[in-house]
Amino acid sequence: MRIGELAARTGSTARALRHYEQAGLIGSGRAPNGYREYGEPAVVRVRNIRALVAAGLTLEDIEPLLGCLDGDVLAGRPSERVLGIARRRLAVLERRIAAQNEARDRLVAALAAAGVSADAGHADVGHVDRAGTDGLGTEG
Repeated sequence: MRIGELAARTGSTARALRHYEQAGLIGSGRAPNGYREYGEPAVVRVRNIRALVAAGLTLEDIEPLLGCLDGDVLAGRPSERVLGIARRRLAVLERRIAAQNEARDRLVAALAAAGVSADAGHADVGHVDRAGTDGLGTEG
């Protein structure tokens, strides 16, 4: 099947599939006209890649799992190797979340020091300007 069909069958995009291929997670052959051609097993592999990415893993995290991508990776209990990869990724995400929370707290403090509300909503939404509109062109 060609890249467009694989993308449609997996809910992916051709660009993502080329990215997966560049990362070494999927492979393709070439038709005489140079188009990429994928076999039926690529459908399962791409769905598994997408499920693992949706769970928070990166393509780099997924690369050591190549041997597992052709079956139902979410059906059984994960191996210790998979659990280790997931735990390391979770630790990275936790550190990033903590850093973002610290940045938010610094920004809230700066706004408070300036005497400005730290309302997390969008400034233009719900605000009624002097013209009597809400910033979106509708009356407030």
